[in-house]
Amino acid sequence: MPHLSTPVRRLLPAIALSVSLGASAVAGVSAQDDTGSSAELTPLTVGLGYIPSVQFAQFYLADEAGYYAEAGLDVTFQNQIDPELITLLGRGAVDIGLADGTSLIPAVSQGIPVRYGATIYGRDPNIVFSLSETGIESAADLAGASIGIPGRYGSSWVALQALLAAEGLSSDDVEIITYPDFGQAVAVASGQVDAATGFVNNEPVQLKLQGLDLNVLRVADVAPLPGPGLVSGVATIESKGAALQAFTAATIRAMEEISADPQAGLDAAFTRVPELAADPETQLAILEATIDSWTSDRTAGQGLGTVDLAAWQSGLEIMRSLPDSNVSDELTVDDLVTDALGY
Repeated sequence: MPHLSTPVRRLLPAIALSVSLGASAVAGVSAQDDTGSSAELTPLTVGLGYIPSVQFAQFYLADEAGYYAEAGLDVTFQNQIDPELITLLGRGAVDIGLADGTSLIPAVSQGIPVRYGATIYGRDPNIVFSLSETGIESAADLAGASIGIPGRYGSSWVALQALLAAEGLSSDDVEIITYPDFGQAVAVASGQVDAATGFVNNEPVQLKLQGLDLNVLRVADVAPLPGPGLVSGVATIESKGAALQAFTAATIRAMEEISADPQAGLDAAFTRVPELAADPETQLAILEATIDSWTSDRTAGQGLGTVDLAAWQSGLEIMRSLPDSNVSDELTVDDLVTDALGY
């Protein structure tokens, strides 16, 4: 039975890990300004989903290169699985984090006070992938197929339903097989399932490096959903608005630099997460796929970070139309997105 290398198993999204990286966010931390006098840094706790990864290279570079400190910030990174992160952001336990519309829309609908303020992924990275030999070349080809998925929750579940609905299908038209430990890529490689959900910069990148031929269906091509971006709690935006704007600008600066020179991002990731350097080929391939997902037609015209309100309107309508939707009919894009972060 084909099986994947250790790097593949390690990098597939994992169950919530609470891994703190970077400098401690201690109130009253000081730094020297340009005149040599002491300047107080504003502590910010930043939530990044899943496990430390090269996919977060822009945050690592901004920290390692001193862009956050230059902006007057003392940043602590935390890794939290996305549903937990939204709750922490709403409570103000985490100041700003990376999350997408499939988590934010139902959260706001249920009264959790969070807002999306800057785009990191210009195109949503959710996909359904399969071995080429299965012949699954469109969403219509999924009818009757077995599909591996971590569970009936989260962005993968929403994206799969949206992809199926675009062809008039539902989850009743496929066989859903859950892999709670995120082992669906191994299941595809070994022929246990016909297809699986994943992210364009994760599973297919690594499986192709294993020499496997894949078909990849990008959900955003038929069912536009807003990609992951920077989210903060309403109270935090009110109390730390200037610091959040500075953090966002420093992060976008790092994204621009990595887009021009991926090696800069790779080096920062290896410094922050040294074990990633054991497989530089895989890490570079993942980073290049990640950089590609930062861009869209909109970001090409208006720059990285810009928020696509049309994608948010589409995402809201898609999520409201799904079976068992709990999204309020009164919810609007204005309830979800803020311009307080400068984008």
